[in-house]
Amino acid sequence: MGKLNSIVISSDLVQRGILLFLLLLLYYSIEAASCASRVKFLPGFEGPLPFVLETGYVGVGESEDVQTFYYFIQSDNNPKEDPLLLWLTGGHGCSSLTALLLEIGPIAIKQEEYNGGPPNLILTNQSWNKVSSIIYADLPVSTGFSYARTELAAQRSDTLFVDQAHEFLRKWLIDHPKFLSNEVYIAGDSYSGIPVPAIVLEIAQANEEGFQPRINIQGYLLGNPRTTRREGNYAIPFAHGMALISDELYESLQKNCKGNYIDVDSENVLCYKDMESFNKLVSGLYKYNILEPLCVFDQPESLSRRSLMKKFSEKHFLKTDVKVLDVTCPTYTLLLLAYWANDENVQTALNVRKGSIGTWVRCNHNEGFKFEIPSSVEYHANLSKKGYRSLIYNGDHDMAVPILGTQEWIRSLNYSIVDDWRPWNSNGQVAGYTRTYSNKMTFATVKGAGHRAPIDKSGECFDMYSRWISKKAL
Repeated sequence: MGKLNSIVISSDLVQRGILLFLLLLLYYSIEAASCASRVKFLPGFEGPLPFVLETGYVGVGESEDVQTFYYFIQSDNNPKEDPLLLWLTGGHGCSSLTALLLEIGPIAIKQEEYNGGPPNLILTNQSWNKVSSIIYADLPVSTGFSYARTELAAQRSDTLFVDQAHEFLRKWLIDHPKFLSNEVYIAGDSYSGIPVPAIVLEIAQANEEGFQPRINIQGYLLGNPRTTRREGNYAIPFAHGMALISDELYESLQKNCKGNYIDVDSENVLCYKDMESFNKLVSGLYKYNILEPLCVFDQPESLSRRSLMKKFSEKHFLKTDVKVLDVTCPTYTLLLLAYWANDENVQTALNVRKGSIGTWVRCNHNEGFKFEIPSSVEYHANLSKKGYRSLIYNGDHDMAVPILGTQEWIRSLNYSIVDDWRPWNSNGQVAGYTRTYSNKMTFATVKGAGHRAPIDKSGECFDMYSRWISKKAL
């Protein structure tokens, strides 16, 4: 599949924008599309929440048959003027509760042994809502607490994701008019690198067409973003650069596979054997952060993981089930998050509609998702031409979306450099390296971080975000 043609992109987005406009006209003629509630207390957290949290649903799509669940946290600083950030966790289909309680929110799951009931929550010091208001949306449909009212509305694809996010944001702003003048940014990580640039472009073109309300879109930011399918090829040079494989194997892989390490043809016996050797060498590593230990729960084929997943699907999980897992494992909090979100008292506090979903799962990777955008590079190029700001950051120890792949597609845009490669600091120490381009794109590495950089380096990532969102140099 080749590069997307920018003219085709523009035509396609305009057509979908017209449909969105008609849906918004319908919206004005029916009852409010959203249902919002202020949340003052949460199970697992002692006392009232020291910040403004709102949860609710916004209906999107035909007859509003897609009910999009969201968490909104108001800026602690100056909500009237601070930017508004829409966060969409990657996946595809991973709930943005991941970002709220594990990455960038004001509270977090406490990493401790599970003892029954909702896991405990603690305050964090590096919440991104110190400098911006944030909407955490569960998109696409059937992600987190979002759900579909009909079988047709339950369809999932890249383009549906883009449309749903765009319509969601416009309707949310209609219901929250005091934020209409705030600068708006779209953010996400991992697979969000595919839909987010398309969402921003669709919003921009709808603004140009005069659709109301006008969204004051200013740019976007992406962490360890999936951008093209070719990025998987960079796991090999990444592993060699990190001294995970020998020089001899690397040279043999280059010779026999000729730079193509994904979808290896079994008839290419030499390449196939080299890839077997490579996979064996890295099988004991946690690919999302090679510095961290590989835990039982991170191994898809482990009997413990399969057993736990089966019990989650049947809602027969017990606190004794997690005894086999190491509480010190960094991904233990992912399990605690699932226990917390599936607690009936938690769902009541969040105003989740009873019976709207079955078991809450952090990531819904259903097989029916249609991958329609093979590359988001052309979207980046179009947005840069229109003058939108962007921040692309990578944890430098991620082998799932290696930093080398991100650097390659950025280079392909041929932007001139205005601030060349240099270290950026946090708390008096080098936190990573950065480069700024003429088309308002900033690239930054996060030293020692993996695929979900804000989990690994929360203080550094907060400093990076707060400087960038304030339009200061890193």
